[in-house]
Amino acid sequence: MNQFFTNKKMIILLISVILFVSLLSLSLRSGGNNPFLQQVTNDITAVLGRTFSRPANAVTELFDSITNLQNTYEENQRLKTEIDQIYERQAELNVLRDENERLEEELNLQSSLLDYRTISGTVISRNPDTWVDQIIVDRGSQDGVEIGMPVMSGNGLVGRISEVNPTSSKVVLLTNVDQSSNQVSSEIVMDEVVYGLISGYDSETNRLIMSQITSTTDINEEELITTSGLGGAIPRGLVIGEVDEVRMDSFGLAQEVYVTPATDFNNIRYVTIIHRLADSGDE
Repeated sequence: MNQFFTNKKMIILLISVILFVSLLSLSLRSGGNNPFLQQVTNDITAVLGRTFSRPANAVTELFDSITNLQNTYEENQRLKTEIDQIYERQAELNVLRDENERLEEELNLQSSLLDYRTISGTVISRNPDTWVDQIIVDRGSQDGVEIGMPVMSGNGLVGRISEVNPTSSKVVLLTNVDQSSNQVSSEIVMDEVVYGLISGYDSETNRLIMSQITSTTDINEEELITTSGLGGAIPRGLVIGEVDEVRMDSFGLAQEVYVTPATDFNNIRYVTIIHRLADSGDE
């Protein structure tokens, strides 16, 4: 056992001598003016530096990667927030653009109705259960609104006032086919004037129906249909729509005209109530 430890010591000593001689040989071979001990120290420092620098560099790169990943995540979150804000601004712009277009239509309508007093209003209520029947507007008796006055939206007639309160009114739309009192006397001006009544609504095609036509004259498509002025409070010349189709009624005795409305009944936001002046007679 003692011989084994002795041999082990000799082996360690031999290896140490070999390493020392190797370092000495490398130092002498490299030459230079540096002292021998400094060269040995430099060599040992370089070996140790390379040994420990690799793990240290790896750890540093790992922390740099984590930092870059965190910065990338924060940048993505910021960009996502900015994109959401852009979508919100775009939605707001679309709403404002739509409102401006509709307000321009109302202004153009009011400037063309020189013989009538107009009352501008906004739709404040529309029940889904009666969507095609009526709307509530923010103008009432305090603003001069009266029962029976025609109501327009955009460039077309949409209905008439059926109920008046001090600060609000109910408008029965032309699409309400359940009330015969809501029928509107209408006309088509061609070589001769063709009279009739807007008395129905086709919900499948979103078209009004003009019936009780008093003439057998051939009616062309895209002819303009307006109010005839024979309906009491409704003056002549208010646009209703255009002729889309002409067919015979169910009895085959008279013509029926299917009318494309001049306004979208599903999207009524602003209205113009028409007050017919006493001296605005029909031509």
